[in-house]
Amino acid sequence: MKRTLRWSLVSIVFWTAIAVIFALPQLGQNSHPQKVLLSALAQWWSWGILVPGILALDHILPFSAQRIVPRLITHCFLGPFVTVVYGYLAAALEALLGVAAWSRLSGTGVLAEAFREMFWSMLVYCLIVGVWEAYLYHQRYVSSELQMERLERNFSEARLNALRMQLDPHFLFNALNTVSSQVEREPKLARRMIEHLGDLLRLSLNSQGVHEITLAEELAFLDHYLAIQNIRFGNALKIEMRIDPEVEDALVPSLFIQPLVENAIRHGISKRARGGSIILSAQHFEERLLIQVLDDGVGLPSGWSFETHKGVGLSVTRERFAGLYPDDTSQFHVRRRTEGGTEVSISFPLHKRKEDDDCLTA
Repeated sequence: MKRTLRWSLVSIVFWTAIAVIFALPQLGQNSHPQKVLLSALAQWWSWGILVPGILALDHILPFSAQRIVPRLITHCFLGPFVTVVYGYLAAALEALLGVAAWSRLSGTGVLAEAFREMFWSMLVYCLIVGVWEAYLYHQRYVSSELQMERLERNFSEARLNALRMQLDPHFLFNALNTVSSQVEREPKLARRMIEHLGDLLRLSLNSQGVHEITLAEELAFLDHYLAIQNIRFGNALKIEMRIDPEVEDALVPSLFIQPLVENAIRHGISKRARGGSIILSAQHFEERLLIQVLDDGVGLPSGWSFETHKGVGLSVTRERFAGLYPDDTSQFHVRRRTEGGTEVSISFPLHKRKEDDDCLTA
């Protein structure tokens, strides 16, 4: 009801303004300016009254909205009938406003005048129809854009979920291999590994369907994985954490650091008899979060390139970053360290969970 009233007021103001604009040139040249103004108001208010009917006619046309040409041709045939109705409606309003006699409606004068003014009336009618069709086209365009954006978002969500699901069996398979290697030699250690593995699986399941978690939550997951590896390697594996406290509540992709550390252990540290060390750093750098995983292992093989030697962990992680942070807003680099070993460096926009989200999850 309020919306109808609002649009009615807007329509009255609009058509009144049009009437005044068209009456202005004649007001100074006529001895009865009030009559000129009232006559102009009657004419343009008539079009304002007819607009809902014209739009209703357009709505019931037996052509789809996409078939614009048949719709316009039909309007060209309907236009003369509408202009005749306009002529009689304008005459009635002029009589109501006192600038014409009611008897004028009973003769053929109104009909004859409607045919004389047919060109200008058809011009106004076509303008109304054209503006309405342009509005409908714009609405369809916006709707299709929103639908396309929704489809793209759903596709991106499905792709990210698929990539995330690839990590779980990959991680689980490697973790089980680590546990199985200790079952016969060190049953007690194997049981401790299984306990940490259970915690890992629980945290992994809790993050299913969640693309971003805080860095602190991601590091808690990593702690259980490193506990398993420390049991396996003992003092041969050294882990150093360089985490800036101010970025611990920054949002990061769920389960993305573990594959990087696992890759460093499997392809760098485990191939050295004396083991090695891994440095994990996270810091705030120019409104971005910079994550680095550095190891002093055997380093990248000769001729290594990401496209030809990428494994599941690295490839999936890189694709997830490209999906979560499109338009090249993230950077993912794997390079050989000059002092030996490998460096994986990732940077992406630093952002944190909104307070509203915290309230919802509380």
